[in-house]
Amino acid sequence: MSVFGRSTFSAAGYAAFRPAYPPSLFKTVLQYYNAPSRTGTLLDLGCGHGLIARQLVPHFAKVIATDPSAGMIKQASSMTNDEKISFRQAAAENLSFLADASVDLVVAGQSAHWFDYTKVWPELSRVVRAGGGLAFWGYRDNILIGHNTANKIFERFCYGDGEVALGVEGMNQYWERPGRDKLRNLLRDVEVPAKEWTDVQRILCDLSPDSTGVLDADKAWLQKKIKLGEFEGYVRTFSAFSAWQDAHPDKKSRSDGGDGDLVDALMDTIVRSEPEWAAAGDAWRDIEVETVWGTYILLARRV
Repeated sequence: MSVFGRSTFSAAGYAAFRPAYPPSLFKTVLQYYNAPSRTGTLLDLGCGHGLIARQLVPHFAKVIATDPSAGMIKQASSMTNDEKISFRQAAAENLSFLADASVDLVVAGQSAHWFDYTKVWPELSRVVRAGGGLAFWGYRDNILIGHNTANKIFERFCYGDGEVALGVEGMNQYWERPGRDKLRNLLRDVEVPAKEWTDVQRILCDLSPDSTGVLDADKAWLQKKIKLGEFEGYVRTFSAFSAWQDAHPDKKSRSDGGDGDLVDALMDTIVRSEPEWAAAGDAWRDIEVETVWGTYILLARRV
């Protein structure tokens, strides 16, 4: 997760534009965990700006939230005021600060695709108590429902090779792999060790750019209305875009006084693809669209 640790990455922007998790997701996790409320210890891996820790702390006696990025830990601490939550800069691969069988539930939201599982599984098997739980979840690229052309443009800018617009290189080579590929495959590539974990469940919402609707509501748990300006801000939180910026210091966004960067070019192309959006002129950022993300939830219980 090295991009998130760079000085050019905006933890505040990440917190502002990343989607929040709905109550239905936490209900699914807590029902699976099925333990007395307000007891036990929760471990939040890759906590980012602390959203999950703050949402789940009422259900636990203590929450330990970790992230390898110092910037993320600083952002999380600044947004949190709860003595039951402690933040620590640490990678999921090294939990040496935790005692054996000291964790009741371990969660990872939008971070599990970064893990080195040759190191993570032994650590989790050590720190999670027998009968304790594991819940990983995440989301890949979203689609704008009913706007197939815009979705295909978005796909091209994110994963197309070479120039995706005149004089503009796409993001594809700047994704950190294999992490991004694991996420796009909804963590199917990650196998849970059967000797240490049981009752493994996967809840998947698999969407393509030409999807016209939403799947089962229990599976499509990350869906909302957003403004096109919020979609633009969301794309600017991508790790690949941050790396793209580092590789193209001469390409400044219009908001920063430049001639335009990759996201400016993306939004220009998307807005032109829809006559109604193009007709809105400078007000296109206020147009609302329905969007849904491809998602996964991976659940397991410690033997």
